[in-house]
Amino acid sequence: MCLKKSKMVAKKLLLLLALFFTLPACAEGNQSIQSFTKSKNLLKNVVYAGHPETFYCHGTFDKKNNITLPEGFTTPTHEQRAKKLEWEHVLPAEHFGRAFSEWRDGHPDCKDKKGKSFKGRKCAEKTNEEFRFMLCDMYNLYPSIGAVNAIRSNIAYDELKDTPVSFGSCPFKVGKNQVEPPPYTRGAIARTYLYFDAEYPKYHMSDSTRKLMTAWDKMYPVDEWECERAKRIEKLQGNENKFVKNACAEKE
Repeated sequence: MCLKKSKMVAKKLLLLLALFFTLPACAEGNQSIQSFTKSKNLLKNVVYAGHPETFYCHGTFDKKNNITLPEGFTTPTHEQRAKKLEWEHVLPAEHFGRAFSEWRDGHPDCKDKKGKSFKGRKCAEKTNEEFRFMLCDMYNLYPSIGAVNAIRSNIAYDELKDTPVSFGSCPFKVGKNQVEPPPYTRGAIARTYLYFDAEYPKYHMSDSTRKLMTAWDKMYPVDEWECERAKRIEKLQGNENKFVKNACAEKE
C-alpha cells in the first residue's frame, strides 16, 4: 500500500516538473533599477560615454546637461529648454502608465504636504514598483533636446507626408495629433516599442501601432551604435532587448 502511494506521489511530482519546464518563460523587462535619477545618470555617464549625441536632432551634450545645438536648428516654442539635455521616454510614460490604477485614480498614500490627493505619474511612481521598473527602463530612454521633448510630449508616432519639418535643420515633424521622427531613428523606436510590448504585460500596442512598428523594424535595420547601446544597457540593467540583440547577431 505504501509502495503504491509512493508511486502515485512520484508520478504527480514528475507531472508537475514536466508542466513547469514546458511553461513559457515569463517576460521580465527591467528588474533592477527603480530610480529615474539613477537611470539618467547611468545613461549619461556610462551608456552614452563617447557618444554624447541627442537622438532626434544630433545635438551634442556635456556632463552638465548643456547641449550644443546643430547648425540650423530652430524651435517654435520652449526656447529656454532648447539648450538643455532631457531624457525622453520614446514610448511615452502615459501610454503604459494609464494601465495602472494609481495613475488613473490615485492611491491613499498619494497626498501632498497639505493633505491634498494627487494621481498620475507622480502617484504611480510613488506607490507601484512595477510602474517604477517600466519608467526607469533604460532601453526606452533617449537623450533629447529639451524643446523637442516638450513639444513631442506624449504624442504618438506616424508618417506625415505633407507636414513640414518643425525644428529647422532637424527632420522632425509635428502634426496635429501625431509626430514623425527622422528616418534614422525609426528602427530604434520600433525595436523599443516591440520590446516593451513583449516584456511588460501592462503595455499593449494597438493594431495600428504594431503595424507601423513592425514595418519600421524591417525598413530601418540596426546600426553599430544601436547594437553598442543595447550591449551597454544589458550589462548595467541585467536584461536584454531581444529585438535589438537578435538583429545585431544576424548582422555580424
